[in-house]
Amino acid sequence: MSTNTPPPKPTRERVERHRETLRQAGLRPLQIWVPDTRVKGFALECQRQSTILKADKPESDPLDWIEQVSDDEGWV
Repeated sequence: MSTNTPPPKPTRERVERHRETLRQAGLRPLQIWVPDTRVKGFALECQRQSTILKADKPESDPLDWIEQVSDDEGWV
């Protein structure tokens, strides 16, 4: 039994069609680079920078506020 459905379009064509639809909706592509949290030493560097900020008096009020309003239940 054969079906008369056309073969699927190549991925490249589908992606390009999707991107064109987004452009027509007024959007544009944007590439961002973020720190790689998998890199050895990442957590230690975060701790080091946090310690420096905690010791910086102008930073203490915003950091205290963030700690008060953060919902970190179940994170640890």
